[in-house]
Amino acid sequence: MRDTHEVFNQPTALEDYNAYTADNVLQYWVSQYGGSWGDEHLSSFGQQIGNELLSAGFLANKYLPEFQSHDRFGHRIDEITYHPSYHQLMRHAISQGHCSLPWTDPQAGAHVVRGAMAFLHTHADPGSGCPLTMTFASIPAISVQPNVAEKWLPKILSRHYDGTNKPWSEKQGLTIGMAMTEKQGGSDVRANTTKATPLNEAGSGEMYSLVGHKWFCSAPMCDAFLVLAQAEKGLSCFLVPRWREDGSKNPIHIQRLKNKVGNQSNASSEIEFLDAHGWMLGEEGKGITTIIQMVALTRYDCMLGSSALMAQATKEAIWHTRERKVFGKYLHQQPLMLNVLADLALEAEAATAIAFRISHALDNINTPREAALIRSATAIGKYWICKRAIQHTYEAMECIGGVGFVNENVTARLYREAPVNAIWEGSGNVQCLDLLRVVNREPEAFDALIKELERGQGHYALFDQKLIKLKSALTDTASLELQARRHMESIALLWQAATLICDGEPMIAEAFVKSRLGGGGFHQYGTLGADIDLAGIVERFMPKV
Repeated sequence: MRDTHEVFNQPTALEDYNAYTADNVLQYWVSQYGGSWGDEHLSSFGQQIGNELLSAGFLANKYLPEFQSHDRFGHRIDEITYHPSYHQLMRHAISQGHCSLPWTDPQAGAHVVRGAMAFLHTHADPGSGCPLTMTFASIPAISVQPNVAEKWLPKILSRHYDGTNKPWSEKQGLTIGMAMTEKQGGSDVRANTTKATPLNEAGSGEMYSLVGHKWFCSAPMCDAFLVLAQAEKGLSCFLVPRWREDGSKNPIHIQRLKNKVGNQSNASSEIEFLDAHGWMLGEEGKGITTIIQMVALTRYDCMLGSSALMAQATKEAIWHTRERKVFGKYLHQQPLMLNVLADLALEAEAATAIAFRISHALDNINTPREAALIRSATAIGKYWICKRAIQHTYEAMECIGGVGFVNENVTARLYREAPVNAIWEGSGNVQCLDLLRVVNREPEAFDALIKELERGQGHYALFDQKLIKLKSALTDTASLELQARRHMESIALLWQAATLICDGEPMIAEAFVKSRLGGGGFHQYGTLGADIDLAGIVERFMPKV
């Protein structure tokens, strides 16, 4: 059969490249916040991300996890099987320190370098990033209980991945998941009904039996889970392994896997505990205080993950339009498209800036002001970045056109993935309520937030005016909760602007202040003013391949 036409004016795919060295913006923020010592490691990491792991990500999202409740002889096994590509992604990330680097090598910039690995891994596959994040974030919560930490932390931090279904005591490396929410409560975890009863002695570090259910258990093939359950003195935190200490299966029964819109390579499940054994972590009745240490870090990773989605979407859009001609010019040179691309790039860099600002704060958590900033600003960043990613990834997909809407193109996956981080680990309203808690109960954390915003003063009248207006609005305590989303948005924009003004490139800071703090009330991307260097912004974000 003869060809009816020649294929031309179609771009090449953005693949077979080094995802780190091709990304000027990511390198800039890693350097700005003290992570340049990790460039060689990140270059090696990025080389694998942009090549074989990019392919593995497509396979992991094509061949999805499958649940098998029983083996062929009728034994309950509660096993989930993954395509080998999923294990390839997990093995690479864990072996390179994605889950362990800041804890095993706590030097200046360690969280920044680890943050860059999480950012890059998202380019290959956001789904497998879920168990990686939880494993990383579990360390502070498990560390509160010395007798449990002694057994578990060396294996969690070992940089060894073992995806087999066997007792944790027989493995060199372990992963950790989380199960908090229940059907009747959702975000209101104090409504949990799962009961925990001591097997012998009661109290911290002791073994309990759990009976109940969990509406969401993420990554159910992890080796253990941080779980909230009601003990005699109230809601408490437990580490519940998939296998008991005697090597028998812990009765954690998987009811089904969630059939999700996105995040498909990651298995999420509903589970029931039928006398499942687990150790109490921390003080009885203080479970939220214990597990919030894990939740705070998973929210931070939501910031990183959504920033990475926006960065990848922008790069895909710029890469596609630079090789496709329309009306006699390359598409990215057409004024309308240039405006859209620059706006997408500006949004992605502002998100990246504040995500890595939190990485920098984590590297300096022993400084009271930085620790206080983490408590207040993480909720703001999680709220704003994760919501912005949804519209952003759609607009990038539209830049590519119909090709971007088919599953062979990564932008379709990015768009499906975008809502996840906004919904999980506390929805938008939960983040708003967290901010109100800081305003009302933690004056030192609120003061650190205001001082962070004040860093940007004295450069742009627009910024200074907006900051004065915000401070005035926050004094109206009667309507704080009703107007919390307005305040969140105002703080987020001012924080992004302050970060770009103080730590970013002047061209980007000026464009952001003019478009986000001034603007004309426009709601779509591609509405930047004629006085902004659109071509310069796009060139800064162009993948250097």
